[in-house]
Amino acid sequence: MSVGNIGVAARPQATSQSRLKMFLSKNFYFCMSLVLAGLVVWGFSRTVDHNLFHAKPPRPLLLWMHGAAFSTWIVFFIAQTSLVRVRKVSVHRTLGWFGAALAATMVVLGFTVAVVMTRFDAQVLHQAGVEAFLSVPFLDMIAFGTLMALAVLWRKKPDFHRRLVFIASCELMDAAVGRFDFIFNQSLFYPCLDLLIVAGMLRDLIVDGRIHKVYLYALPVMIVGQSLAVYLWRVDPGWWKTLTAAIVK
Repeated sequence: MSVGNIGVAARPQATSQSRLKMFLSKNFYFCMSLVLAGLVVWGFSRTVDHNLFHAKPPRPLLLWMHGAAFSTWIVFFIAQTSLVRVRKVSVHRTLGWFGAALAATMVVLGFTVAVVMTRFDAQVLHQAGVEAFLSVPFLDMIAFGTLMALAVLWRKKPDFHRRLVFIASCELMDAAVGRFDFIFNQSLFYPCLDLLIVAGMLRDLIVDGRIHKVYLYALPVMIVGQSLAVYLWRVDPGWWKTLTAAIVK
């Protein structure tokens, strides 16, 4: 093959790579917001009817508020990524303050509902050993709240801000994917949400040629926290048993 033919063959490949890079640069976060929404609908559609809408006995009102707040976050995330995609940055920034207030509300609700529903499961549904699972929602709220606080702090650094909000939103997905029995029983909900974050890292490699340091710092810390949460849930050491009993009492 001549040098000229090699050049002709290489051009379509280069063009395809450029198109992929351009697509991911413009659409990645919007597309991922739709993926997260799809996971929420898919996962919760399996349980929401008998666990909330037509639950017997009826679930506490606080659980409805929790579901409404977290559903609103998914809609908010789609809206924000859409606004950036169409270059409505000023509207995105204004709406961002609503998101900050919503995130703070979600953290308070998340901790409160975790305790209320654990008490409900133990005292009303008479389920044994449910207190140990508090480590999972507690970690979720610590991680989500920390990431969102940093996102607000670095709101004038778009490359930091968008990744922090994305990772924070992914952190909520364990509740959705955990609705599948195999994933829940094998404690795979955290690896599943970590794969979503890895998608963001792959996006950076393709678009920027390197992984942003937000991922390099955040993901290892999250994995350590996730491992601890699963350990506390599955092993339920004595000190954790004592602590959760005092919290739920």
